[in-house]
Amino acid sequence: MTGIIISLSAYSNYQPSFTLNTRDSSGVDTLLKTNTSIKVDSSKVFKSLLSPAPVSNALNYSMNAEAKFFTDDYIKKHTAYFNNMKVWAKPYFDLYDRILTSYDIPVQLKYLSVIESSLSSTAVSWAGAVGPWQIMNDAAREHGLKTNYHSDERQDYIKSTNAACKILKELYTTYGDWLLVIAAYNSGAGEVNRAITKAHSKNFWDIQYYLPLETRNHVKKFIATHYFFEGDGSTATVTGKQTANANANSNISKDDYLQVASGCTTINVYGKYSAAVIANALLMDVSIFNKLNPGFDDVLAKGDIYPMRIPSDKAELFQSGKTDILKQSVELFLSNASGSSSESK
Repeated sequence: MTGIIISLSAYSNYQPSFTLNTRDSSGVDTLLKTNTSIKVDSSKVFKSLLSPAPVSNALNYSMNAEAKFFTDDYIKKHTAYFNNMKVWAKPYFDLYDRILTSYDIPVQLKYLSVIESSLSSTAVSWAGAVGPWQIMNDAAREHGLKTNYHSDERQDYIKSTNAACKILKELYTTYGDWLLVIAAYNSGAGEVNRAITKAHSKNFWDIQYYLPLETRNHVKKFIATHYFFEGDGSTATVTGKQTANANANSNISKDDYLQVASGCTTINVYGKYSAAVIANALLMDVSIFNKLNPGFDDVLAKGDIYPMRIPSDKAELFQSGKTDILKQSVELFLSNASGSSSESK
């Protein structure tokens, strides 16, 4: 993709004001094990976060049978392009991860921008949607973006991503289902509501044939792109009911929690780490991470060391990605601080 440049120099020049142990510039101290030992391969320290990571999910993210044929064909046609995108798009994905996390939106929603515009800031649809997130004029103004001839902020990556996040959050509040959110983002809530009424269902796979062809294919393109980059599904590729059932089944009793906690790896960390960023990087539910690590953000904000507990099978993933995790955590901190400063003026 030529002609698209995104500057993150403000973050690359940032020098943390906190002091880290010289033995480990990412703020990780000692690794303590309860029952098992883990050897960390140092050659993986700079492994790309775009590579499929080992996953241990309570939720079954198996692809819906109706999407599989479409997905296989779509990935086959776009493999070469997506492989190139893994390289040139990393700055965009890093930016999206930081902003999506700040809105508590699954970072995998960044692939919506891929199918909307191929991440192009100059993309314009036949309907007049503009920018990497293809935002319509009225929606843009409603969410604080300027769209005049001299300055169309829908083309600004940071501002448009923030606006897109607000739209996605509003739609999720309505539907509680990311597949329906993606459908509504494409066709409008009116089309989705009519399809729900006709199908007497809020399951995307039940209502899809009451939606415009473009919209139902749009959702399947998202699923296909997600699977290509992630190697698996997530809460963004399953129905809201599946997610709700998984959350209900994931409630941990006191005894079960103690059993899980006793088998965790403890890693002493310090620095500007963020619980939300770590949870996303480790593909953990942030509520589970916070239950294992109460007061995590507050303790680290004071400059203290925190004995972070994570499932043993996540320890190597954290160690191999800790440099990028810390970088994203610092960028999230700076982004939130900048936003608070702007709002106070």
